[in-house]
Amino acid sequence: MIVDHAYELITDDVFLRLHGLLPHAELFLKLEGLNPAGSVKLKTATGLVEDAERRGLLHPGGSLIESSSGNLGIALSAVCAAKGYTFTCVTDPHVPRQSVALMRAFGAHVCVADTPDGNGGYLGSRIALIRSALDLDPSLTWLNQYANAANPAVHAARTAAAVLREIRTVDYLFVGAGTTGTVMGCAAHFRRRSPRTTVVAVDAAGSVTFGGPPGARRIPGLGTSRVPELCRPRAVHRVVAVPERDAVRMCRRLARSHGLAVGGSTGSVLCAVLRLRSGIPPGARVVALSADLGDRYLDTVYDDAWVTEHFGAAAAARPRAPGTAQSAPEEVR
Repeated sequence: MIVDHAYELITDDVFLRLHGLLPHAELFLKLEGLNPAGSVKLKTATGLVEDAERRGLLHPGGSLIESSSGNLGIALSAVCAAKGYTFTCVTDPHVPRQSVALMRAFGAHVCVADTPDGNGGYLGSRIALIRSALDLDPSLTWLNQYANAANPAVHAARTAAAVLREIRTVDYLFVGAGTTGTVMGCAAHFRRRSPRTTVVAVDAAGSVTFGGPPGARRIPGLGTSRVPELCRPRAVHRVVAVPERDAVRMCRRLARSHGLAVGGSTGSVLCAVLRLRSGIPPGARVVALSADLGDRYLDTVYDDAWVTEHFGAAAAARPRAPGTAQSAPEEVR
C-alpha cells in the first residue's frame, strides 16, 4: 500500500476473533486503533474536514477549532498538519497527557476547560469556551462534531460498511457512544443493509447521553454531560451503561489474557457484550468496535496506583494466569 497522505492510512479490515469471552458465539473485535492517529476518530476527522472543504467553509491556510476528550483532537491535529490548517483543540483535565503531547507534536494549540459544567462534566464548559473564541475571532471554523451530519455519515459509509463487507453476517453490533456519531452512522447503515442486526449502544455510567443520571466519569471516550444533537436513541435497539470500574477491569484482563491493551471505551463495550450474553443465541456472530488501543492510558487504566485511588484495590488486582481461579467484575463472570 502506497498513499500520498498519512490520513489516508485508515485500516478498516482488521478484526480480532476473541476466544473465551463469549464461548457459545463468535465474537469479533474490530480494531480501529491501527492508523497514524491511533483511533476510529481519524475517519471522523477526515470526514468533517473534507465536508467543510466541499461546502466552502474551509479555505487554504484556514483555522479550525473543536472540542475533544482526546482522540478526535489527535486526529484533527494530524489532518490539519497534513493539509496546512491551524488547529485549536479545547479539551479538559481528564485527557491523558500523552494525548495532549501528541496534539502539540502535530502543531495544534491546546486549551483546557477546567471548570465543570452543570452535570459535573466538562463538555458544556468546552463548548462555552469555543463559543467565546468564535465571538473573538469569527474567522475560526468550528466543525462541531456533536451536531455535524458529516460525523455519522462517514461512519455509515466506512465503518459500518467495512463490518458488513468483512464479516458479512452480523447478528449483534456493539458500539461505544461518545458524540454518538459512530453508533448513529452504524445504526443508519445497518438499518438499510442488515435490518436483522441488533445494534447496541454502549454508554458510560454517569453519562446523560441516553437519559441516565449525571455522575462522575474519569475515562475519556464514552459518555457526555450534555446530550449531543446527533443522538437519536430510537435508532439503536439497546443501550447498556457500564460502570468505569468494570471497564477498567476488563481492559486489564484483556491485556493479560490476550496480549492486547485497549482503551477504556473498548473495555466498556466488551463488558456490555458479556452483560447481554444470556440473550445471545448459540452460533451468533457478534462484532464489537474497539475505538483505540491502550498506549494512551498507561498512566490511568493500566496504572495500579491510579486504578487503586479511583476504583479500589480489587480493580487494580492483577488477573491470575489462565486456568486458575480469579475474581472478576459482574459483567466478566
